[in-house]
Amino acid sequence: MSGIRKHLKNVSFVMALLLALGSVWSSTATAAMVGTGEMVYDQTVQLDRQQLMDMLDTQAVQDKLADMGVSEDQVRDRIQNLTPQELADFEQTLAEAPAGQDVVGIIVLFLLVFIITDMLCATNIFPFINCIR
Repeated sequence: MSGIRKHLKNVSFVMALLLALGSVWSSTATAAMVGTGEMVYDQTVQLDRQQLMDMLDTQAVQDKLADMGVSEDQVRDRIQNLTPQELADFEQTLAEAPAGQDVVGIIVLFLLVFIITDMLCATNIFPFINCIR
């Protein structure tokens, strides 16, 4: 019993020191109100992304992508990496496209996005496109 008491003072000092140091580096939790507009905007962006992903499941789009040599996985990754503004612009262009050209228009628009991002050195999908920088 006296052996435990002899080390109790040292152990309690170390524990108190660890508690003090731990409380210095701890951060406080903050909470804020999230507006309805922000929630609707986030949901709209996710819905637009999901609609584009669903369009990739059609056989005509898959055949056209295969003809152009672009894999479906690359297109899916690109859709996930689109900014909300790029996604909104894409949806606007898609809504204004004539009904018969939607599949070809989608593919051409994706290819333009791919080419532009290759030119800006953001990606390297097409080996024949050189970076601007």
